[in-house]
Amino acid sequence: MSEQAIVAGGCFWCTEAVFNDVVGVESVESGYIGGDTPDPTYKQVCSGTTGHAEAVRITYDPGRVSLPEIYDMFLGTHDPTQLNRQGNDVGTQYRSAIFPLDDDQHAEARAAIDRWNAAHDADAVTTIESGEWYKAEDYHQEYWQGEGQRNPYCQATIPPKLMKLRKSFANRVKG
Repeated sequence: MSEQAIVAGGCFWCTEAVFNDVVGVESVESGYIGGDTPDPTYKQVCSGTTGHAEAVRITYDPGRVSLPEIYDMFLGTHDPTQLNRQGNDVGTQYRSAIFPLDDDQHAEARAAIDRWNAAHDADAVTTIESGEWYKAEDYHQEYWQGEGQRNPYCQATIPPKLMKLRKSFANRVKG
């Protein structure tokens, strides 16, 4: 039976591209979570006034990839030490956050952050939050596989994240 995890680590196009390459991940949906505006639009979220983060909802087979592995790959493929930004993307909508769906996921999120902090010189600022999920507009879904291939921002940002995935989690990457 499939399970889901929700994470936010900067631009959702980038995070979606990473998890689409992970063995055991069945689907990745881009969306918004953690804000106050019901059913927000991309334009509203980008304004920084809704409180939402750009995030992805990962549906995965726990028999092939575990939740701790999902969280470790998440923390290992973006910079969880940057507060409310990833690179040139600045604002609370680009924060590093994990949105657990139950108490067990909350405990796993805390453990993953602790593992990351123990292995690095700087501490993660990744927050553990709750919120209602809103699917992003259709044109944001599977972005890297389509429009993203022609987008200079994506060309500059996504390949380094995919290289981190392949280097640090080689046994978890789809062939």
